[in-house]
Amino acid sequence: EKQLRWPNPVVSSATAKPAAVSGDSGVKMTGPYEYVAPGYWLQDSDNPNRTTKCNQGGCGGAYGFNTETSPGPAVPPIESLQRMLPKDHLWPIDDYWNFHAGGGQFKNMNVYVNALNNRYGQADNLQDFVLKAQLMNYEGIRAMYEAYSRNKYVSTGVIQWMLNNAWPSMIWHLYDYFLRPAGGYFGAKKAMEPLHPVYAYDDHSVWLVNSKYQDVKGLKLTAKVYNLDFSEKFSKDATVDIAADGTQKIFELPEIQALTPTYFLALRLEDAGGKLVSSNFYWLSTKPETLDWEKSTWYTTPTASYADYTALLQLPKIKLKVASRTDRKGADSVTHVTLANPSKSVAFFVRMKVDKGGGGEEILPVLWQDNYVSLLPGESREFSATYRTVDLGTAKPSVEVSGWNVQ
Repeated sequence: EKQLRWPNPVVSSATAKPAAVSGDSGVKMTGPYEYVAPGYWLQDSDNPNRTTKCNQGGCGGAYGFNTETSPGPAVPPIESLQRMLPKDHLWPIDDYWNFHAGGGQFKNMNVYVNALNNRYGQADNLQDFVLKAQLMNYEGIRAMYEAYSRNKYVSTGVIQWMLNNAWPSMIWHLYDYFLRPAGGYFGAKKAMEPLHPVYAYDDHSVWLVNSKYQDVKGLKLTAKVYNLDFSEKFSKDATVDIAADGTQKIFELPEIQALTPTYFLALRLEDAGGKLVSSNFYWLSTKPETLDWEKSTWYTTPTASYADYTALLQLPKIKLKVASRTDRKGADSVTHVTLANPSKSVAFFVRMKVDKGGGGEEILPVLWQDNYVSLLPGESREFSATYRTVDLGTAKPSVEVSGWNVQ
């Protein structure tokens, strides 16, 4: 640095190795790199009186600056799998899948698949598995980023390993080799909104995170808890002023009686004028999800008892109202999609695509404002997708909508 006259401070190691002059830098490279339950990131804390003890080589919880970590496998959407694997090896999972996993400890997806089957129900076909995988990836990546952002400045940062892969892969990326974003990408995008309401898995509290460098006043944060049939079980709101780049605990959710085994938490943040700033939707379980800290390793902490989300399979099928229009913006096209849920149930985990004409290939790359979304009964929202007009060719954009319980 001296020879280059580099003016900025330099951290000499991406691990927790202390420097001779400045001592402990606060950074760590402790993983995990394999699947961990969403609650892991807050349960592994820097509290000296904590009862949970991670493997010292793998304490990746939300404190310090974690320079390299991930909740593991990232199964691509079905369209990418169909390009990666021969047709006769798409299902069930076999060595062709594992060939596209990582090496060493990550040579297969057994830990991840076991968690998926226990939490969401045994997958019995490719489409079922891929949809559940997107849901679990969204949930896992969102939890990691939300834990680190909630805990600032005890935590100072986290770097997802990794953004994308150099070849078609089943692990770690946020968007795949074909530039197709999936559940993990949109979980990260949701968690890093400038003003963001957060549910904390460790103490069932609701927080607000402000990543803007300015104070924000007069916000209204509303939390509603619903049973699986979407009967309301709890509602609370608060008016919030939050400091620049700050976090604030708003309230804790009480113990709620007569909840269904799988239930929902909807967080809604509005500005002083009543305009929606952010919404965040969680699926939760009355069955505690516990970690087996005694078996913690440098790459994962196993789950001792899984949350139960199998009741999600009982959600009634619904039809969404879909409208779209496309505008030109310089060299880009922007497709606006309006989704309306006229039903009395939630439209759960809805995916939108823009194709090259009806039945055509998906337009890639594409930048969605939001995706893999859930709409409450009676709710209507607009989303946008931006892409290069040249990638559309001579076709007209066609919007395709699917989802967990969408017909």
